[in-house]
Amino acid sequence: MKIGFVGLGIMGKPMAKNLVKAGHDVTVFDFKQDSIDELVALGAKAAKDGKETAAGKEVVFTMVPNSPNVEAALFNEGGIAEGLTAGETVIDMSSINPLASQDFAKRLAEKQVNFLDAPVSGGEPKAIDGTIAIMVGGDKALFDKFKDVLGIMGGSVTYVGKVGAGNTTKLTNQIIVALNIAAVSEGFSLAEKAGLDPELVFDAIHTGLAGSTVMDAKVPMIINRNFEPGFRVNLHIKDLQNALDTSHQLNLALPLTSEVMEILQSVKLNGDGDSDHSAIAKFYEKINNIEIKK
Repeated sequence: MKIGFVGLGIMGKPMAKNLVKAGHDVTVFDFKQDSIDELVALGAKAAKDGKETAAGKEVVFTMVPNSPNVEAALFNEGGIAEGLTAGETVIDMSSINPLASQDFAKRLAEKQVNFLDAPVSGGEPKAIDGTIAIMVGGDKALFDKFKDVLGIMGGSVTYVGKVGAGNTTKLTNQIIVALNIAAVSEGFSLAEKAGLDPELVFDAIHTGLAGSTVMDAKVPMIINRNFEPGFRVNLHIKDLQNALDTSHQLNLALPLTSEVMEILQSVKLNGDGDSDHSAIAKFYEKINNIEIKK
């Protein structure tokens, strides 16, 4: 399949690599030349802009930080939309505001171009090994057409409803992940303050009811003082802002999300905006004058 891919960041680069490794004809574009060169070394083709990336492709994937970045990638001068023709498809895998996804779908439909929103969850390690979770909104027949190629990048590919449903599902995921990290940090703060070995506490509880994928992934990072980003604090702030914006448009109250948003903002102000979101633990460490470690 002839594929365009725009956005070669922490997540996009390994996702695009998996498409190349699977034998697809992939053309890539990013503002970082080093990322483009890395894909070309694997067999991808380089493009000078979004328009060239999209030209003659059956599908174009976008994987950029937020709604304004997707809009720019699609509709700015030299953008993807200029290279598309009727019947082609854009699959946006960014995590953005669901209402923005619906707007982009309408604007592309004027060119008779199809659109799916397909945000992902799992972080860099799962992007590398092709096991991210992908949640997809849009036309079901279109989803069925591209499910197999999405499956190259993801361990699970799930249809969740109309355009925008993918990003609404992702926001649901991000709320739960952020609150889970905060809960883990709060609980292990108690264990640390009481003088317990956090490794032994982890061993005791992570297979019980309190256990979770978040606990399994983040507690070892916290106690080993490893805050290298799999998913950055700044990006989680972006996702929670989208969740809160969406909730306000729906007249919905999300009090715990608002609280953990303030925690994340504090972590960012403390210099950890580019750290992994497990750095939420640092908020609890700071206010309690402790360090959760081996």
